[in-house]
Amino acid sequence: MTDAKSGRDSNNRDTALNALYDDVHKAHMFPFWATTTDVAHDEVRQLMATAKAVPFVWRYDQEILPLLERAAELVSMSDSERRSLILINPGLAPLRASVTTMYTAYRLNDPHEVMPPHRHSPNAIRFGLTGTQNFTGVEGEDIVFGPGDLVLTPHDTWHNHGNKGGDPAVNLSVLDLPLVETLNAIYFEHGYKEKTGGKEELKKEQSARFDPDYSRRIYGRGGLKPLFVSHDRGTGAASPMYVYRWEPMREVLHENMERDGDPYEGLKVEYIDPLSGEPVYKTITFFAQMLRPGERTLPLKQTASQLVAPFEGGPGYSVIDGERHDWAQFDTLAVPGGSWAEHVNDTDGPIILFVASDEPTLKKLGLFKRWGRSAEGDTVRLD
Repeated sequence: MTDAKSGRDSNNRDTALNALYDDVHKAHMFPFWATTTDVAHDEVRQLMATAKAVPFVWRYDQEILPLLERAAELVSMSDSERRSLILINPGLAPLRASVTTMYTAYRLNDPHEVMPPHRHSPNAIRFGLTGTQNFTGVEGEDIVFGPGDLVLTPHDTWHNHGNKGGDPAVNLSVLDLPLVETLNAIYFEHGYKEKTGGKEELKKEQSARFDPDYSRRIYGRGGLKPLFVSHDRGTGAASPMYVYRWEPMREVLHENMERDGDPYEGLKVEYIDPLSGEPVYKTITFFAQMLRPGERTLPLKQTASQLVAPFEGGPGYSVIDGERHDWAQFDTLAVPGGSWAEHVNDTDGPIILFVASDEPTLKKLGLFKRWGRSAEGDTVRLD
């Protein structure tokens, strides 16, 4: 058969074209063109078909906690210092990622177990769920924390985790590890040393160099900057305030419950660097978000990805791209960037969500955008 327009034999052309594609692929290259949309080599369709995160809920009571308790019985600290469960998004598996740029992990520490110090290139946080004696030592500040307390372990800071109390304690972590991994910048270091009598020795715990309540005393009053201490902590690329206590955050939300709030996000408060007013990290940021009784946010779509952990109140649900996802306390919900999302509280009490987002990275790259839908269904550009 001859192509009337080109005068070429179409059967011979198809054979030659398929051979061309095969040779391109064998040479580990990608042909960025498409001849038609009904052939095997529709390259545009293939290019758009890369792995993407999907909306998903990991359930704490039914799945996470039972698995953590079984792991605590079977895996001791001598077996592994990291007895954590990383949440893997079904759309990204087997990558260690809950959304494209971040992952959440849950950890249960038995009484009085403390892991040795380490440091790494990803930024991380710990957020207390249960137990009042969760422990993180970071750069010489020993922090004991409880439910709702947010603890930073910034990039390249020596830190260790554990439990100083007599009861099991559970916390969740959020890391920007998938982002750092994509940028080929991952490293982990172990073997913490301190000088003793002029000689470096391996240590299982860091010696305290700051008061246990240092972060609150120096940075816990907004609008005031103590000038009698150095603020050069860690690499200087993150907030110098290493622990954010829950009660001040909770007070801000409850004291403003009667305000209108944002129709797309309810009442939302960001954790910030007290010196700069910027997010605590350059890559990821964190919020507490309150949904008042009966509140339903309007649909919001943004390029940023979010991990949402209901912390107080509930249950509730979210509608992501038209599909309902029910959640309860301590669950984690993945909201991939580019998804339409709305959150619903149909109970008679407030719900507070703990939210992680890669918004700072997207803002620095000029890629952060938001759209909303009005109550009438019209789409509006917000950012």
